Amino acid sequence: MSTPDLSVEQLDKRFADHVAVDRLSFAVERGSFFSILGPSGCGKTTLLRMIAGFTLPDSGDIRIGGRSMREVAPNRRPVNMVFQHLALFPMMSVGENVGFGLARRGVNKAERARRAAAMLERVGLAGAASKRVEELSGGQRQRVAIARSLVLEPTLLLLDEPLGALDLKLREHMKIELKQLQAAFGTTFVYITHDQSEALVLSDHVAVMNRGHFEQVGTPQQLYYEPATAFVAGFVGANNRIPGRAERVDGELVELHTAQGWSVRARRSGSVSAGDPVAAFVRPEVASIELEAAQLPPQMARYAGEVQSLLFDGANSAVLIVEQQTRFEFRVALPQTGRLADLKPGAQVFFGFDPQRAICFTAGSVHV
Repeated sequence: MSTPDLSVEQLDKRFADHVAVDRLSFAVERGSFFSILGPSGCGKTTLLRMIAGFTLPDSGDIRIGGRSMREVAPNRRPVNMVFQHLALFPMMSVGENVGFGLARRGVNKAERARRAAAMLERVGLAGAASKRVEELSGGQRQRVAIARSLVLEPTLLLLDEPLGALDLKLREHMKIELKQLQAAFGTTFVYITHDQSEALVLSDHVAVMNRGHFEQVGTPQQLYYEPATAFVAGFVGANNRIPGRAERVDGELVELHTAQGWSVRARRSGSVSAGDPVAAFVRPEVASIELEAAQLPPQMARYAGEVQSLLFDGANSAVLIVEQQTRFEFRVALPQTGRLADLKPGAQVFFGFDPQRAICFTAGSVHV
């Protein structure tokens, strides 16, 4: 088995009474795209800065390519970093920006120019070496920043929310470009983001971070379909969260009652006992909506409701329903065609979901 490009062992960092990174251990395999996803303040940027060497840990170790970084200064580590605001030099040409790190390493001018031009060609900017930074679009500047980092052939490329400053359309385009660039170069990317869409689209593996620790590390599919904790279920993707108390546990199924009296069943995750405070999570796309109860699939629990509003977002459109008895709000993915296309607020409908496709956690199951 090959040595991981990055290995973090019991890493800990505190600022006064605040725990930024809490005894964290994980490994990133060579050539992979690894994302760290979490809300603001969860510790992800502090973690990235410790890997880069800009922030010193209180304890633990960071190994890159099997070598401990304890005594290695930031400029001696085999890593490079792309920041959200890119930090390109406006007084330099594009080629000079890309060759800046090579100049710091003493590479002669002709070789710098050759390597910068070759790298620009690889990122789709052939012939741009003589241009000024301000002549480029936002996406082109992003590629220049990546080229400047990759020309130094780092073991790790660290990316700290690099798409955060881009507009939505460009951000969607750059997600595809980043994924293609990483695959073409084979360099290990460690990517920080609070945007779940970025993490799911780009990554081979994603770590969901919360309060200094990882809740779950897995493939995007594992995080989406098999969340390990209530935090992951609530943070990754759209979900209906139904809080309540477990009234009965029947094998893998939990029957919970909400405070308003709504009774639902869901597949349990981990240990759940009768009387526990719990929360069930149901994704909008696993639920169905029909005009008649009999039209719902037989394995689904069925509920009556009223359409409150239609939430149009193209392919991600949904119907917001209020359950008839408890007025609990529930979101169902909107069919794009068929007889439900003309639903209006106030319409009486039936909705349901297969209990096996809903997941129930105890209310305290946040940390793995």
